[in-house]
Amino acid sequence: MPQMGVSVAEGTLIEWRKAPGDRVERDEVIAAISTDKIDTDVEAPAAGWVDELLVAVGETVAVGTVLARIATSAPGGNGHAPAAPPDAAPPEASAAHETSEAGAALHAPGAAGELQGDTAERHPETVQRFAPKPGGRRYSPVVLRIAAEHGVDLEAVTGTGRGGRVRKQDVLAHVANGAAAPPEPPLHIESPYKPDAPVPRRMPAPRLAPGRVAAAGALGPATEVPLSRMRRSIARHMVDSLHTAATCTTVIEVDMTRVEAVRRQAGLTGLPYVARATIDALREHSALNATLAEDTLTTWDAVHLGFAVSLGGDGLLVPVIHHAHELSVEGLATRIRDVATRARAGELTPDELRGGTFTITNPGPHGTLMATPVINQPQVAILDTESVTKRPVVVSDADGMDSIAIRSIGCLCLSWDHRALDGELAARFLASIRRRLETWPVG
Repeated sequence: MPQMGVSVAEGTLIEWRKAPGDRVERDEVIAAISTDKIDTDVEAPAAGWVDELLVAVGETVAVGTVLARIATSAPGGNGHAPAAPPDAAPPEASAAHETSEAGAALHAPGAAGELQGDTAERHPETVQRFAPKPGGRRYSPVVLRIAAEHGVDLEAVTGTGRGGRVRKQDVLAHVANGAAAPPEPPLHIESPYKPDAPVPRRMPAPRLAPGRVAAAGALGPATEVPLSRMRRSIARHMVDSLHTAATCTTVIEVDMTRVEAVRRQAGLTGLPYVARATIDALREHSALNATLAEDTLTTWDAVHLGFAVSLGGDGLLVPVIHHAHELSVEGLATRIRDVATRARAGELTPDELRGGTFTITNPGPHGTLMATPVINQPQVAILDTESVTKRPVVVSDADGMDSIAIRSIGCLCLSWDHRALDGELAARFLASIRRRLETWPVG
């Protein structure tokens, strides 16, 4: 099981695309796995023949567990290997093969012939493959089971996985909403700015696993729903962050009037302007563009900017725009829309979820005023952008005369790790962002 990110500890095998004895080419997809963050394909590291499949479809295993073995030469020197029936149990490998160098490792060094891992425990279960369905669609066993339990016609379910694959979440959403397609979940990275006229927001129904109604007691009936794998991972990651970092939060008010005027004229949201100002401030105060591992603080020259993306009831992801410092406001806007769309569709790659040096989260579209976001470890700070509203404020002219004016005001909230930073630096960083936003060129 390959490592998909620092916060991912396990994954579930959802598809074998090869059976023992099948020929496989280098970089050909051999399996698909699902983690608490994304579904992704596993590619063969070398050409050869599938010798053993060690993990059954639907089984959840820890990162580093051996998934399969590939023989890079046919048995007995032949040019081909006989194909085993798809439902056959994986054969036992000989001791000679286990120590042979005629194998291939995937993603990390391991025993010869293994698909990544340091756990050599074998799984005697019969390996199950996906069965093609009418119309060429293929479904995992967990999807088929849920569909059978609820009488769902899978051909009527819109898939949000890679290539339109129907995922467990899609079936559960279909069950929760009747025949309706899964609603589009809200995103933290939508514009933090309210339109001139109020626009009603339709809150999507959360995607929940089927629960059971507990017996009615003094408080009335209740529904028990187990946390999803993603929610459990988020819980661990957030609690670990709070237990690890000495978290403090500093808040600053920003006059966004100039940015509001510019972004309306450009037809953009305000977030790329905030992101661009944040990037410039990070280049000025590099101590915040950093990661802290144990007693080692690493500051980065490049800004790899993460954005918290809400998936509604499913949880959230933090895709990373690598080398964000190289992008203009327009380029940032394009990339933000792109990762937002693909996050909703479950099409992000593992590389797009790791390597961040700073994170922005934005609950502002819901009208929030202030927040204390949890730091995305091992980063040392996270910026929260709140709603922008028009308020009467005191302004001074060039002669120092005060007056009351209507301005667009919002808060920027920075949670930072006191192990790596001090309050004075956090305040100067926020002031740097504010200065850039309040003096943004107009016209």
